[in-house]
Amino acid sequence: MSDRGGHKDPHRERGYRQLVRSHLVTDRLVVQQTDLGLYTSHPVSAEAKEAVIFQRAQLEAYIRSHPGFLQSLQPLPLDPLAPPMVRRMLQAGQSAQVGPMAAVAGAMAEAVGQALRPISEEVIVENGGDIFLHIRRPVTVAIFAGASPLSLKIGLQINPDSGVSAVCTSSGTVGHSLSFGRADAACVLGSDCALADAAATAVGNRVRAAADIPTAIHWAQRIPGVLGLLIVVEEKMGAWGAVEVMPL
Repeated sequence: MSDRGGHKDPHRERGYRQLVRSHLVTDRLVVQQTDLGLYTSHPVSAEAKEAVIFQRAQLEAYIRSHPGFLQSLQPLPLDPLAPPMVRRMLQAGQSAQVGPMAAVAGAMAEAVGQALRPISEEVIVENGGDIFLHIRRPVTVAIFAGASPLSLKIGLQINPDSGVSAVCTSSGTVGHSLSFGRADAACVLGSDCALADAAATAVGNRVRAAADIPTAIHWAQRIPGVLGLLIVVEEKMGAWGAVEVMPL
């Protein structure tokens, strides 16, 4: 089981992490296919590993008893008896009209981040293109958009009082994640990381060319819980909502 539903080497360093500059303690945690970047007030690797192992065990057990969960590209019914992270994935899939595994990376990032909040004043958990934030000062999230000339040239400033605790990005041109679109980056901001992850996938699926950006933004505005959106296609971009774009 991969956190992005694709095949990758979990022990290969994610090169973009070398570009991160932070006042927080930086660590990396790899547990099977789960590969997290951790940014916290002090070292928390033991607690983070415990949280990942616990969440993976619950998710894997649910997948074994519900085989359709792993492969479904359509929303599945809510299951009140499912583990909490699985319930969030099911709800996110319904809200964004995608399969629940479209929310797995964001759901894992948030589950680990919430587990660390009681022991760390600030917490950022990065799981590929999906980020959970609990911050005390503003941070800037760089946008990686593959071959687009805007890639790593722009970033999103996230302020502690913005209500944004999730920044999730999907791409049809970068990485191994399943996407039916061709957006270089479809980035969703919200307060629920599973929802933002699923919504980013759904938005990315709707963008095959720059001309699709306005339609995709209009569609995303109707998803409850989506606070902001940035879409990049080649040299074009469009934004809506609680998005503060900054040059890098």
